[in-house]
Amino acid sequence: MKQSANKSISTKERIQKNITHGNNRKMDKIMPRIFFGTALISVFTTVGILFTLVFDAALFFKEVSIFEFFGSTDLDPLGKNPSFGILPLLTGTIVTSIIAMFVAIPIGLTTAVYLSEYASEKVRKVIKPMLEVLAGIPTIVYGFFAYSFVTPILLTIIPEIGAKNALSPGIVMGIMIIPMVASLSEDAMSAVPNAMREGALGLGSTKLEVTWKVIIPASISGIIASFVLAISRAIGETMIVTIASGSSKNFTLDVRESMQTMTAYIVEFTSGDAGAGTVGYYSLYAVGLTLFVFTLFMNLLAQYISRRFREEY
Repeated sequence: MKQSANKSISTKERIQKNITHGNNRKMDKIMPRIFFGTALISVFTTVGILFTLVFDAALFFKEVSIFEFFGSTDLDPLGKNPSFGILPLLTGTIVTSIIAMFVAIPIGLTTAVYLSEYASEKVRKVIKPMLEVLAGIPTIVYGFFAYSFVTPILLTIIPEIGAKNALSPGIVMGIMIIPMVASLSEDAMSAVPNAMREGALGLGSTKLEVTWKVIIPASISGIIASFVLAISRAIGETMIVTIASGSSKNFTLDVRESMQTMTAYIVEFTSGDAGAGTVGYYSLYAVGLTLFVFTLFMNLLAQYISRRFREEY
């Protein structure tokens, strides 16, 4: 006991000596400041983006009423009588995102179930990295894939569909976000303790029953959060819809027709169609601010769901 106490005291003394050592003390004082400074970079960047959007959007709203912007279905920023209704862009964004989620949620969730509950460790080590490679493909490649491969297939199935349409980019956006849904959902399912699986199996449940009645309810917060984050990713997607959906500013819900999303509108006008200082130019910031609020809301919703339904074991 005496030896143990002496050893304990000796360790404490050694720790105290290291803390009070000259060089260590200097590093301990400097490093938190460096870390704090790097953390502030992202904060200042976000504040700077928000300030730019709000300031320039305010110049736009001096010329165009907020009621016209959010209430009108007419969008013709370069016409003789320019109109700036954002509803065609909102419907384009929402419709393509909904199509994407119809593709991504069932495929991503079933993939997650397979990886978490059925696949062997060897298979999981092969499939999961392959999914993550899919997530790393540049979106412009997906855009050309949608336009040159998916759209011709859709034309053979739906002859009346346009060469530029909302269905093709929606499907490909869904393919793009499958890895996000699958990976995050699989992480949430894998975090469920094995004791819960073994308990349910011990009571006579089949593996499928354990999955649907125990594992998914227990990991529902992570699964729903993955859905919301994937929707947010789809809303912010640019190149796929720019290439495959075209730039039609019509207010329509027909997925066979060309639609334009908020991000595609920003890309189109930043390429030089609108002169700097014009109302059309400032409309970019109004659309950008709307997109910012949209994605911020989705991210906050994901955090709320994750905290509200989190199960701690």
